[in-house]
Amino acid sequence: MEISIDRERFKFFIRVGGAYLLFQLFVDLVSHPETFLKRVVNNCWLVGYLIVINFLFFEYVLPFIKLTWKRIVIAPFILSANLFLYSFGFYFWRYIGIKFDIYFPLKIYSSALEGVGNHFPYSAFSIIFFGIIRYSYDYRKLKEAAQQLRIEKQEAELNYLKSQTNPHFLFNTLNNIYSLARDKSDLAPESILRLSQILRFMLYETSGNYIRIEQELKIMADYIALEKLRYDESLSVDFKYEIEDMAQVLPPLLLMPLVENAFKHGVSETRDRPFVDIHLSVNKQLLAFLVRNSTEEFLEGLPVKENIGLSNLRRQLELLYTDFNLSVQQGDSTFTATLTINLASHV
Repeated sequence: MEISIDRERFKFFIRVGGAYLLFQLFVDLVSHPETFLKRVVNNCWLVGYLIVINFLFFEYVLPFIKLTWKRIVIAPFILSANLFLYSFGFYFWRYIGIKFDIYFPLKIYSSALEGVGNHFPYSAFSIIFFGIIRYSYDYRKLKEAAQQLRIEKQEAELNYLKSQTNPHFLFNTLNNIYSLARDKSDLAPESILRLSQILRFMLYETSGNYIRIEQELKIMADYIALEKLRYDESLSVDFKYEIEDMAQVLPPLLLMPLVENAFKHGVSETRDRPFVDIHLSVNKQLLAFLVRNSTEEFLEGLPVKENIGLSNLRRQLELLYTDFNLSVQQGDSTFTATLTINLASHV
């Protein structure tokens, strides 16, 4: 069976081995300063061996014995073999270094068992050292991967919500133009012109993550003007704003669902004196948006039903900001939507 070696993973163990080497050199510098240079050479030789066996142990042996019950049965034999590598194998590696004049025998042992007993703590501690760093590193990488996956999931969901909102907005606008065309209104050409301006904005200005608030106000004003073409002078629209900084940025078309909702589900269903009041203020990164519109009489006791525009807006806000509040209130003949956002709480 061919075993592939993850080179990047092995490089990680080399870096951990370098940290282990520095730790041992510090200990030797404090304990044996008179033979420090020779111990530098000895430690380099020994740590090279420990890098290899720790890499094999953590990357191949431990995953192997965890896979199936049959492998768990032979786990004691595998662990015994590794114990041999960390003890007798480690001492034998020292012996090879001495034979090739790579290792300085600073201490002579009367027997191999004495040498193994003296060197075993050195290699055993490496298991703890390599293990702690490896699992800490893997845990951090796992958290980063999970965080990245969460971000990608949120971005995908946000893009999906936007893909729903824009066609929904366009569909409602086309319905308005259809009504004018069906009535053979002279205002139909002007409405098409205004729609083309809105489409141009949607195509070229909303592809990024943000737009300036003055652009949001412009598209809002164009949409209001387009809606007003459908009604006579009985419709009252009060559109006011108080903006501290027109360069303040917002996600594109974030506020439009509330304006659109006021016309489609409010004014269009009002027979007597329809109105829409819109007020937007942005001060010290605190956005307050109030949309109030006329409705038909509301039967008390029934819950306020949110349409797709409001539902999508609420979910977009959850994905974009940590500090916001969207509330809707149905009165006897009015519907009020209030949105507050701390723009500094953008995720």
